[in-house]
Amino acid sequence: MKKYIPIAFVSILALIVWLPLWMLFSGSFMPLDEIRAGFGPVLAGKSGLANWPLIPKYPTLMPYVELLLDSPEFFAMFWNSVKIVVPILIGQVCFGMPTAWAFARFRFPFKKTIFTMYIALMLMPFQVTMVPNYLVLDKLQLLDTRFAIILPAIFSTFPVFIMYRFFKSIPEAMIEAIQIDGAGHFKTFLYIGLPLGAPGIVSALVLGFLEYWNMIEQPLTFLQNKSLWPLSLYLPNIAIDKLGVSIVASVIMLIPALLVFLWGQNDLEAGIRVAGLKE
Repeated sequence: MKKYIPIAFVSILALIVWLPLWMLFSGSFMPLDEIRAGFGPVLAGKSGLANWPLIPKYPTLMPYVELLLDSPEFFAMFWNSVKIVVPILIGQVCFGMPTAWAFARFRFPFKKTIFTMYIALMLMPFQVTMVPNYLVLDKLQLLDTRFAIILPAIFSTFPVFIMYRFFKSIPEAMIEAIQIDGAGHFKTFLYIGLPLGAPGIVSALVLGFLEYWNMIEQPLTFLQNKSLWPLSLYLPNIAIDKLGVSIVASVIMLIPALLVFLWGQNDLEAGIRVAGLKE
């Protein structure tokens, strides 16, 4: 009997974690009147207690129809997110991999000092670097363009830290063996670094996607032209009388993040484990 207690406890925790997601999914099929009736005390200042049924009493597809067929700005902001997030991830891989490999496998002056600076930058929140970034982007005349979001994110230090740990864990014997066979630094990186460091690269991509797909502060700070706003800024602009559309937009916005997470889940778990190891 005792062996079932941990299973039951974990199952209850799993249900608690999944409950908000189920409420979001079921709420996307609720008519606006049912949502207002359930959340009237919270949203409209009415008296009584708020409630949220697990299954809609009168399910409808109208919120999906209204969002997907009558809200062209939603698709414009969706593609804005794609045009921002995809270049960021490509840039982080192109610049982060060589940097992480250099820190992990090469010796050069002030290596530890520079890497410590990388770690310090990784720990700084956006609010600390916002003003310097704004001044630099203003000097480069990049404000109110997608590059104002893309360029600072490309040179983020967090992907370097994740990939560095994987490259550092590669046995030195493998590096020496391929170099004895005549491979140079580039071939060593191509045939040893990339295959063995792939989980770190994938985990960096997954974490990067989850971060930049949902970012709010950066576009609010650097983008004044609303035609360039990403999808993450779509939800705060939805009025109370369109709560059904807001819930559907949340569901659709969650789908890409969920798919990316499921795609890289195993590598992400490995990346978190390796990142937590001490040198």
